Amino acid sequence: MFRSTPIKLHDCQVHGVGTGAELFVVEGDSASLSVARARDPRFQAVLPMQGKPLNAIKASPRAVANNEWFSAFAEAVGSGMGEYFHLQSIRYDNVILLFDPDADGIHCGALMMMFLHRFMRPLLESGRVSIVRAPMFEITANAYSDSLFAFGEEHYRKLREHLESQRIEGLKVNRFRGLASLNQSLLTRTCIAPETRSATPLDTSDAESAINLFCQ
Repeated sequence: MFRSTPIKLHDCQVHGVGTGAELFVVEGDSASLSVARARDPRFQAVLPMQGKPLNAIKASPRAVANNEWFSAFAEAVGSGMGEYFHLQSIRYDNVILLFDPDADGIHCGALMMMFLHRFMRPLLESGRVSIVRAPMFEITANAYSDSLFAFGEEHYRKLREHLESQRIEGLKVNRFRGLASLNQSLLTRTCIAPETRSATPLDTSDAESAINLFCQ
């Protein structure tokens, strides 16, 4: 836990390169508590973001260095940032961005990628950053023993059209209102457990796409 900031780190038991330790970055305290309950505390840590971070591409280096969130994140990772960044000092094998599947969550992910690109680029270049997409919709049907998940409005529309074209009966839809609305079992299965979640590695090209989208 940080002594100099109000941002709470739910830390794990192991740290360092080669340990498999993971740091989940989430939006706010509600999501943080939900993920903290669903994680494996042996190797998975959780750090809640407090509001949207600065646009690190447009902000001055001094503003970023003095920003409470970025300072807390750099302290949690253990690497420092900017000219003081040291990849060999990282406390986790992987940093995982896990945000709500809505416009705010997409924006938070883009802002984090921009910060990493400018002030922690070796972390991106080393393949130690990924993003996990949380489900927005759960669909159940008579013909399926397990749920189907859609990860956005467009994905849901296409999935629903496909099911209806196949004349699948008994469709029931549940829309999630953020990570905190997923029960612990479902959150673990879809977002937390390495063997069942869908994690996409991020690199500098992803950050550059975010910069082009939000900074032009």
